[in-house]
Amino acid sequence: MVTIGEDLSDSRRAIATAQRYAISAAPGVHPHRAADAPDDLEIQLSALLDGLSVVALGEIGLDYYYENSPRDKQIEVLRRQLRVAKERAVPVIFHQRDAFDDFVTVLREEWQPSMRGVVHCFTGTATEAAIYRDEFGLLLGIGGVVTFPKAQALRDAVASVGLQGIVLETDCPYLAPVPKRGKRNEPAYLAHTAAAVATLLSETLENVAATTDANARELFAL
Repeated sequence: MVTIGEDLSDSRRAIATAQRYAISAAPGVHPHRAADAPDDLEIQLSALLDGLSVVALGEIGLDYYYENSPRDKQIEVLRRQLRVAKERAVPVIFHQRDAFDDFVTVLREEWQPSMRGVVHCFTGTATEAAIYRDEFGLLLGIGGVVTFPKAQALRDAVASVGLQGIVLETDCPYLAPVPKRGKRNEPAYLAHTAAAVATLLSETLENVAATTDANARELFAL
């Protein structure tokens, strides 16, 4: 299990929680919090990456749906954090919502082939999935949305990349899968997401679990 930081103070809580419960953590400044990023973000973030139980930097990215921070500030903070990830050689957990074009533009300027990452809560198209996979080698984080009746475009994207291109996630407490939709999401509900992916890809549930688990372990060097 990986628990995620939304800003620097929340990241410190995430790391403390991870240490207490023997799980993993990822510090970072979410695009919603970009406007409040400090001038010494790189110094503070790099120090947090030295913490026990830290396996990645995130979640970082762009969110133009809510736009809780100005777009230019989101882009600036994303670039700054990507440079920390590059310098420290740590994997990245990305958040991207309604900002695909700008997000890809930043990646094309900042990303390096040696870097590793996952697009968290991916809900995009097969075309977007191909760009993430083929250009940047990113994994796609697949959650409960893949079970929603109207999410055929996402199912098409998952089918296009196959098991080697995905990891499974909850996005807890949001987006619980069918038949738990509307409830508070939790890790136990991953069983429903995994079953849906198995049916979609004509795979055994055991192979879905084993392959996505291996993908996650490789991504986070667990």
